[in-house]
Amino acid sequence: QVQLVESGGGLVQPGGSLRLSCAVSGIIFSISTLNWYRQAPGKQRELVARISGGTYYADSVKGRFTISRDNAKNTMYLQMNSLKPEDTAVYYCNAVDYRDQYWGQGTQVTVSS
Repeated sequence: QVQLVESGGGLVQPGGSLRLSCAVSGIIFSISTLNWYRQAPGKQRELVARISGGTYYADSVKGRFTISRDNAKNTMYLQMNSLKPEDTAVYYCNAVDYRDQYWGQGTQVTVSS
């Protein structure tokens, strides 16, 4: 059983930066992959970034976003730089282990002037 809690969302101007955090708790020893997803209004949920043995980024965020984890703090991060209005979405933390996958409640990111 894994619990995920996102934080750090908010309103930011285009070109600005924001760092999202995901606190991971519960039985976390078997987690193999951590992901950030996002869902924009009227759009399907999409994978933004993934970290396991390595990292993966969607083409739309590559070079601007960085996914990382701090095992000592049981926390995953998404550093978002050079934000664009198209990045506006609810961002979700996701974890995968041998038996299931788990989701956070989501945090709103709005990029607007």
